[in-house]
Amino acid sequence: MPTPHNEANSGEIAKTVIMPGDPLRAKYIAENFLDNAKLVNKVRGMYAYTGTYKGKNLTVMASGMGMPSMGIYCYELYKFYDVENIIRIGSCGAYLPNLNLFDIILTEKVFSESNFALTLNNEDCHIVDANKDLNLKIIETAKQINIPIVTGNTICTDCFDLYMTDLNQFFRRFPQDFNPIGAEMEAFALFYTAKLFNKKASCLMSVVDSKYIKAVATSEERQNGLNNMIKLSLESAIIA
Repeated sequence: MPTPHNEANSGEIAKTVIMPGDPLRAKYIAENFLDNAKLVNKVRGMYAYTGTYKGKNLTVMASGMGMPSMGIYCYELYKFYDVENIIRIGSCGAYLPNLNLFDIILTEKVFSESNFALTLNNEDCHIVDANKDLNLKIIETAKQINIPIVTGNTICTDCFDLYMTDLNQFFRRFPQDFNPIGAEMEAFALFYTAKLFNKKASCLMSVVDSKYIKAVATSEERQNGLNNMIKLSLESAIIA
C-alpha cells in the first residue's frame, strides 16, 4: 500500500532495489538499462521505476541526500514493500592517495558520528556492517565482468566533507584502526535500517572528489558518467 512518501501500490516494487541518491540518476538508469520500465513513484520528485534487467524484476529508486532522507525511503521499502535487498549506488570522496576519479568503492563497515541509531531505535551505535552475503555477490560479479573495485571501511557524514572547516579534526575523531578509504552521506542509515529489519544492504560508490586530487566531477559526470558502477550493481542484483 502507498505511504506518505511513496505512491507505489503493493507489488509494484521489486524485492531488490538499486538506490542512487539523485532522482535523475534513477531516471537515467531506468531509461538506459531497464526493459519495460514503469514510473511507480514521483512523490516529492523521488522517482522510482520498476522494470526488468536480463529478465530479473528490479526497481531503481532515488533516496535523496543525507541520512534522514535515506532513512525514510529505505525504512518504507523494507517495512511496507517487503524489499529484501537494497544496493545503494552513489558518489563519494576518497581518503586514499591512490584512488582516482570514478574508481569504485564497496563499503565493508561504515562509521558515523550521527545519532541516527539512537533516535530511531534507542541504540548508541556508530559502526554498522554491510551485509556480507550481498557484498560477496558484488565482489564475485565484479571479478566475472572485469570491473575493478576497492573494498574497505567508509565514513558517513552529516554534512558534505569538503565544506568542513577543519577536516583534520574530523579525522582525529575516527575510531582507532578504522582506516576509512572514503566518505559519503547515506550508507549508515541504510545499513542500520537493514539490520533493524533483518534485511540486506550494500553500498557501491564512485569517487567524484578527493583530498588528493584538485579535479572534481561535474554534476553531469556524476549523473551520467558512472556506468561501470551502475552495470556492476545491476549484474549483482540478478543473483541477489
